[in-house]
Amino acid sequence: MRFIALMENASARPDCTSEHGLSVYIEAGGRRALFDTGASGNFARNAERLGVDLRKVEFAVLSHGHNDHSGGIREFLRINAIAPFYVRDSYDQEHFNRRGKDITVDRSLNDTGRIVRVTAERMTPGEGFTLVHYGGQPCVRPLDTCGMTFKASPDDAPAPETFDHEQYLIVSEGEKRVLLTGCSHRGIVNIMNWARDEGVQAVIGGFHFKDLDESEYASRLEDAAAELLKYPVTYYSCHCTGDAPFAFLKARMGDRLREFHAGMTIEL
Repeated sequence: MRFIALMENASARPDCTSEHGLSVYIEAGGRRALFDTGASGNFARNAERLGVDLRKVEFAVLSHGHNDHSGGIREFLRINAIAPFYVRDSYDQEHFNRRGKDITVDRSLNDTGRIVRVTAERMTPGEGFTLVHYGGQPCVRPLDTCGMTFKASPDDAPAPETFDHEQYLIVSEGEKRVLLTGCSHRGIVNIMNWARDEGVQAVIGGFHFKDLDESEYASRLEDAAAELLKYPVTYYSCHCTGDAPFAFLKARMGDRLREFHAGMTIEL
C-alpha cells in the first residue's frame, strides 16, 4: 500500500507547494482513494507534479468539517466526475476556531449531488477501506476543545466543540492495516485506545498539539508519548501536531514517530 502527502503544512520537495491543511492520496488492494483535500485546490496541482491522477480516485473521505481539510473538495469534484465524497452527517455545521474565525466547510457542496453523509459508526466505502467514528466509546483522556466552538443549528449560540463530525479511515491490505486521522481533535490517546483492537501497524495524521503552551509539555506530551508507545505502531505525524510538540515527542519516541510532509510517500 502507498500513501502520498498531496498537501501539508510543509513541503519536502521544491516543486510541491504547502499550506495549512492536509490531503493524502491512497493506493491499497488495487484501489485508489483520497483523504481530505487541503485548504484549497493546491493539492491538485501537487498531485499533477507527483504523477497522481485524481481522475482515477474511486472515492474520497473528509476527516472532519473544517475548511483546511475541505477547501479543495470543489476542485476535486471538477477533476473527478464520478467519485463519491464521504462525510459525517454533521460535517456542515458552523465551526469556529479558538479566535472565533469561521472555519465552516462550503455548504454549497451539498448541491453537487456527490456528498454522501455517513451516520453509521462503521461503514465500508470500498473493499479494504473502513470508515470508523467511535462515537459511543468513552474517553480515557479529557476532550480538549482547544477553544473551538460550533453551532448545531444557525440560530444557536456557539457551544464548545464536541467533534462529532470527525471520522477516521482504516486501510487494509493483506495483514497490513493503517489508520488515518485528519486532526485527532478527539485526542490521539483516546483514538488509539478506541482502535486498540483494529490491529493497525501505522497511524498517519495530525495530533493537534500545536496550540499547547510549552508549560503543558511535561504533563500532556510526556503522557501522550508514554501512551502511544504502548501500541506496536509507527506514527507518521503531520499538519496540526506542531513543530515544537513534534520535537518534544520525537525525543521520547525515536523512530516510532516520523514526519510526513507534502511530496513524501509512505510505502508499506
